[in-house]
Amino acid sequence: MFIALSHIAGLAAAPLTWALLLLCAAVILGVRPTPARQRLAAGVALLALLVLAVFSSAPVSNALFRSLERDAPASLPRLDARNPYDAVIVLSGLLDAEATESGGAPDYTDAVDRLHAGFDLLRTGRARAVLLSGGSVDPRVHEAVEARVLSRQLQSWGIAEARIVVEDQSRNTRENAVNSARIVRERGWQRLLLVTSAFHMQRAAGAFRAAGLSFDTLPVDFRWRDPARFPQSLLPRAESLAQSTLALHEWVGRLAYRWRGYSAP
Repeated sequence: MFIALSHIAGLAAAPLTWALLLLCAAVILGVRPTPARQRLAAGVALLALLVLAVFSSAPVSNALFRSLERDAPASLPRLDARNPYDAVIVLSGLLDAEATESGGAPDYTDAVDRLHAGFDLLRTGRARAVLLSGGSVDPRVHEAVEARVLSRQLQSWGIAEARIVVEDQSRNTRENAVNSARIVRERGWQRLLLVTSAFHMQRAAGAFRAAGLSFDTLPVDFRWRDPARFPQSLLPRAESLAQSTLALHEWVGRLAYRWRGYSAP
């Protein structure tokens, strides 16, 4: 049930959804036109365009990511191969499963930094093992189960299979935490490092704490850009709309996890 509700909430959090609903309202108002209804319909239509224009601008999407990432500092001590982590936990959300299954080769998203960070820790001996947590959300996907694909990728880069633990049942961050906690306890791991995107770190860390784990954090995939150094255009862009939608979805996720008690401070 929570999975279905999260999809609905994600759709409701999208500016494009808001704009389409406003345009539908404008059309309905114009069915039986009167001067007052025509003025209201025009105002609603303009509001729909304003919503799209605002959330399609780079400064707005950038500010939304800043609001998510400013509370995601790394909490790891100085990394040292002489005192490695028992395991680095790499969360899913970096694979385009449909493209991977259709094309037959891994197709990664902007969040692929999560995998690169895990690989670097393993390669340099600063982590003994990696726990890859992530299953398939789409029932149409059978082969491109994320944790399995990432495992094969790490092996192709030279990481021994014995150092890779696959958790391929999780469909969201809550399940990442619960399923990972079970594996951590089974293996007796004590020193853990959690790796995920900076904008996702607060919700992920809260979920893992709620599951009873203690860990350090390594946020990656920072998306905020300093506007003083990198001026941004106000012109609408589809990429900015997609980034705004992702950021709003994460805010809804934070609120939902707190409401359900899935996140611990």
